[in-house]
Amino acid sequence: MKQARTARAGSLPVLAAAGLILAATASAQEVQVVKIGHAGPTSGGIAHIGKDTENGVRMALEEINAQGPVIGGRKIRFELAAEDDAGDPRQATAVAQKMCDAHVAGVVGHLQSGTSIPAALIYSKCDLPNITASASNPDLTKPGYKTTFRLIANDNALGAALAYYAADALKVKRVAVIDDRTAYGQGVAAVFKATAQQKGLTVVGEEFTNDKATDFMAILTAIKGKKPDAIFYGGLDAQAGPMLRQLEQLGMGDVKLFGGDALCTEKLAELSSRAAPLAHVTCATGGASVAKMQGGPEWKKKYDARFPNQFQIYSPYAYDATYVLVEAMKAANSTRPEDYLGALAKLHYKGVTGDIAFTPKGELTRPAVTLYTYVDGVRTALN
Repeated sequence: MKQARTARAGSLPVLAAAGLILAATASAQEVQVVKIGHAGPTSGGIAHIGKDTENGVRMALEEINAQGPVIGGRKIRFELAAEDDAGDPRQATAVAQKMCDAHVAGVVGHLQSGTSIPAALIYSKCDLPNITASASNPDLTKPGYKTTFRLIANDNALGAALAYYAADALKVKRVAVIDDRTAYGQGVAAVFKATAQQKGLTVVGEEFTNDKATDFMAILTAIKGKKPDAIFYGGLDAQAGPMLRQLEQLGMGDVKLFGGDALCTEKLAELSSRAAPLAHVTCATGGASVAKMQGGPEWKKKYDARFPNQFQIYSPYAYDATYVLVEAMKAANSTRPEDYLGALAKLHYKGVTGDIAFTPKGELTRPAVTLYTYVDGVRTALN
């Protein structure tokens, strides 16, 4: 009898330990890993811009995870699935298909219009919600994909705002137009040209280059002979920087340079080696300046602490896009794209960048535009 009692007593710690193991296992099983994708160029000439948007997504997911989100009765841990599309349309479609095959819950991206437009078709076919924080060509939303959303103003707003400012504020009369032959560059240049002509400006010449070029001497020499007051460049900061240096070399330092959001970065001063024509740049971005965003200054402090000296332009929008995806999941009480897509389309969210709501086409209902110039090499808002 004594031995039997000893055996039963000795089994209690074993049973307790087993219970703890089972409880721990059950607790671990309650945590569901949900992947959010980011797609953009994190290699190549504009890797600094792609890394900036990736940083925005990563920062948002870190904050959301710290809040211990519960969706559909399960604890959720979000993970970033980051892919480099190298700014290449074909690679972007491969990345999009990879996101579909990996069953990520949503995608923030792509960065450029030339990559976002073909990728959007892939996402539409696999019913995967995707929000671009930067691509501005209006053609992105024209097909009416229910899965595609844009978190900034499109080129119709950007190009027109620049043309109005050129005509009304700077009294430009003669302008040349250059684009980089990408969907983004051609799109924003076409809107600027059409609006400029409506405002009575004379377009004295049109030239084109590509988004890998660094030598613009021949193009600029041809334009110089036409005596423009200004040049509009539809393209990236990686080309606008050397273009500004070459304007100075050709004695065209007083010619104004206009451009859209893709050249309107913090890095443009460095890329141009702070050439004198930098002071004559006017560029436009979709959305408010960080200083005027409703949560901008506080957000920027957190970003700079987490990613020192990496801020460019689009990370606040990528940050908000990530929160928008998660808030839609919460509203639908599901992380499944087919379940939360309807909630995403109807969502009203107060973000860092502004109050976010979408039209049936996936555009912002109230897009803002900010014009910038460069004062002593520092990008400075004009409005």
